[in-house]
Order: sequence, then C-alpha cells, then structure tokens
Amino acid sequence: MSAASCLRSEDQFLCCICLDVFTDPVTTPCGHNFCKNCINEHWNSNVQYLCPMCKKVFYTRPELHINTLLTEVVSQFRQEAQQKASSSSSKQQAAKPGEVPCDVCTGTKLKALKSCLVCLTSYCETHLEPHLTALGMRRHQLMDPVENLEDRMCMKHDKPLELFCKTDQTCVCMLCSVLDHKTHDVVPLKEEYERKKAELGKTKAEIQEMIQKRRLNIQAIKHSVDLSEEAADREKAEGVQVFTALKESVERSLNELIEMIEEKQRTTEKQAEDFIKELEQEISELKKRSSEVEKLSHSEDHLHLLQNFPSLKAAPLTKDWTEVSVCPSYEGTVVKAVAQLEEMLSKQLFEAELKRVQQYAVDVTLDTDTANTWLILSDDGKQVYCGDMWMNLPDNPERFSVGPYVLGKQSLSSGRFYFEVQVKEKIKWDLGVARESINRKGSITLKPEDGVWTIWLRNGNEYKALAGPSVRLSLKSRPQKVGVFVDYEEGLVSFYDVDAAALIYSFTGCSFTEKLYPLFSPCLNDRGKNAAPLIICPVNQTA
Repeated sequence: MSAASCLRSEDQFLCCICLDVFTDPVTTPCGHNFCKNCINEHWNSNVQYLCPMCKKVFYTRPELHINTLLTEVVSQFRQEAQQKASSSSSKQQAAKPGEVPCDVCTGTKLKALKSCLVCLTSYCETHLEPHLTALGMRRHQLMDPVENLEDRMCMKHDKPLELFCKTDQTCVCMLCSVLDHKTHDVVPLKEEYERKKAELGKTKAEIQEMIQKRRLNIQAIKHSVDLSEEAADREKAEGVQVFTALKESVERSLNELIEMIEEKQRTTEKQAEDFIKELEQEISELKKRSSEVEKLSHSEDHLHLLQNFPSLKAAPLTKDWTEVSVCPSYEGTVVKAVAQLEEMLSKQLFEAELKRVQQYAVDVTLDTDTANTWLILSDDGKQVYCGDMWMNLPDNPERFSVGPYVLGKQSLSSGRFYFEVQVKEKIKWDLGVARESINRKGSITLKPEDGVWTIWLRNGNEYKALAGPSVRLSLKSRPQKVGVFVDYEEGLVSFYDVDAAALIYSFTGCSFTEKLYPLFSPCLNDRGKNAAPLIICPVNQTA
C-alpha cells in the first residue's frame, strides 16, 4: 500500500470512540468497527447496548470477535506510517532548548509544529498529519505550539478555556459561562484577545514614547555632561590663570622683600664702612698726637715744653661716637610684607571672581507694567528715578501700588545671571532680586522669607543687607556701580563693588522655587537730594 493510499484511506482505520488508529479491532453485528476496549468500556458505562455509529440498539450484549482482516490492514498501515514518520523525522529538526518538542516522538524529540487544544498534545509535522487529514480530527482546535497545554483547560470542568469573563477578568470554559459566571459579562476569547491586543498596541506606543523621552533625557544628560566638561575645562583654565598670577605675585613680593632687606643690608654695610674709615682716621690723628705728647714729655728744653703744652693739652677734634649705631631693625618687615601681599592677593581674587560672574551678564531692561506710579523710566528702559508727583497709569496686576519699586523684564528660573547698576550721586537706593509672586498691592517686606534678596543705602553712608534681620555693612569705599549675580541652582545672590572689584555681600543657601526678577528702587527724591537715577549699565569685563 502506497503512502498516498494510506493518507486517502486513513479515516477507515480510526476508531470513532478514541479517534485513534484501531487497536484489536472488532466488528459489531451492524458492521461497524471499534477498538475492542473502546466498545466494551462504552457498553459498560451505558444502560443500553447501542452502536456509537448508527445508534442501532442490541437487546442483548453482542459477542465480539477480532476482525482479523482489519487487524492485518491496520498493522500494515502502522508500519507504513512509522516508515513515513521515520523518513520525515530525518528531514525535520530536533527541538532546541526553548522550543516546544513533539509529545508523540519517541527517542529524539522533534520540534512541534502545532498544539491541539482537544488532545492537549503538541505534534511535529509527521504526527500532525492525522489532524489535517482524518475527518474526526479536523474539527480539533490547533494553535502554534505551546508548553503546559493543561493550563489551557478548565481545572473544574476539564473543558477548553474558550471564553473570557470581563466581570472577573478571567478565562473560562463553556460550562463556566452557564454555571458559575451565568450573570457575568462573558465574551469569546478571540473578541477579548482583539481588544487586549489593541490595548497592547496603545501600551506599546506609550512605552515607545516613554523610551523616546528617556532617550531624549539621555541626550540632555550627555549634553549637560558635555557642558559641564566645557565649564570644568574653562574653570580649570581660569583657575590656572588666576593661581599662576597669584603665584607670580607671591614670587614678585618675595623678591621685592628680599631685595628690600638686601638693600637695607647694603646700606648698613656702606654706613659701617664709612664709620670705620672715619674712626680709623681719628685713630691715626690720635696716634700722631700721642707721639707728639710722648716726645714733648721727654724734652729737656723748658721753654719748648711750656710753649707747646697748651696745643697738645687741648682735646683733639674728634666725633662723639656714643650715639652712633649700625644695628638696623628688621622687626615687622616680613609681617608688613605679608599684610601687603594679602591685600593684593585679596584684590586679585575678587577681580578674578568678578570677571568670572561677569560672563553671565544679561541685558536687563525695566518693565514699565510693574513700575510704581511715582517712578519715571527712560525710553530705553535703562534708567529710573522718582518724580515729584504720581502719574495716572492703569492699575494692572503687575504694578507696585505701594513703594517706589520696579522689576526688570528678564527673569531667571535656572542657571545664572548678572547685571550692573550705577548708583552714583544717590543717597538712597534698594537693589536686588525678587520672586515672581512678590506682593505688588501692599507694603513690601524686604527679606528672604518674603522672596526678596536686596541690599540698600540710606543717608548716603549706611549700607545694609536685608537678610532678616538686617546686616550692617562696613565698606572701605562708597560704591559707584553695583554688580548683582544670581546662581539659581546654588541658591546664591551676591553683590559687588564693580570699581573696587570687592564683594559687598552674599546671600547663601537660598531656596528658589519661582522665577526671579531684578528689583530696583531709586527711593524718594528727598527734595532733589536723591534725584539721580539708577542706571542699568552695559557690562565691561574687568581686565
């Protein structure tokens, strides 16, 4: 019998009870064939003896005999099927780790092609053929091979999980839907599968969007690292430049100190040499006088001795050396030099610091919508002073209704900024930064707790940092131009005397949560005594 004929006549070799190839086939009186065990178990479990195929009823249990011819044909069919399976197996691949193996193969397990939800068995290509050709097996539900097929059966009713209960969000069988889940919203598994698949599509899109955002975050972080590296290189270069200059200043001061000491020593040595020469000259003169005295004392000539005695008796013309000293004092020389060096280094450091913050200069202009009605602003928004009368302006929400204040247009919510203001010829002013939510329609409390970081001048020489409580500032000189620097992330607000390159005051450890705006107050003009304007100046970096 050829393989083709086997496949064409395969249905006649299958038992309709077990749906498998006959084992010990027997024939009923009505002419139908069954496995001997299958028909006996069927009749044992039923009251009537009827044929499962034609439903013919036998009033007495028929005596069954082995169908010898069919047994031989089935045996031949099995041999040919095994040969075909062996030939096919040689062409198929063995199941690799992670792949589903065929449950029927003996020996080497081949890769499963499909899994049957009815048989709860996975089949390779060869063992799958009955499900593709046998009439009784074509109705079986096949799917891509999966492991643990028993998990796809209802544990309670031993039926395939074909439905989905939306109420309990679980897979159920047909019996579950009419028993335990009778009143629930139950839909076919495929319908819920499509819906969940659509949701997965949305989830996938959302995940892809999240991935893209994180990739952008990675790019931003990498860019920040690059910027940080550039800033670090710039800071290192500036640090090397500053400390090289400081080192040169120290070496220069040391050389000047040594030169001064050595010059003082040379002067001392020259003075000592002159004193010694003078003393030696006097010693020579005294020796000469001593010789003359000695000679005269031995003279026997009475007249000669008496005539020369007065001149030799008189004190010689010599210098009074009791107050003469060549002991120079070096005490305090090094201390004084170090003090001068500290002052010079401090000035250089502040100049370097000022130069650094000036790199963050922002072109600030005054916001006319925030200006109190007593203030007069220049057309370019760079100058402000207090007039003699208030102006009739719209009372918009941004405008200060109490106190001569005005904000800058530019704001800061991250990073750093710096600007400079000329305060020359003024005896009163307020200057600093304020958060966006500063009170515009009432009295302003100038302290950090209320979102204001400022310093002020009163009476021409009283400087204070309004730190709550305020801090009186002692300045060596009266600033003509004030620089304001803000580092948002560091929580820092610093004020500088630009011309003196000196730090006036710093607010540190500040907590910024809103936008910050430059804050200006020229104060009242005090009958013309304080009429000079506050002027926002262009920043010229110090050399």
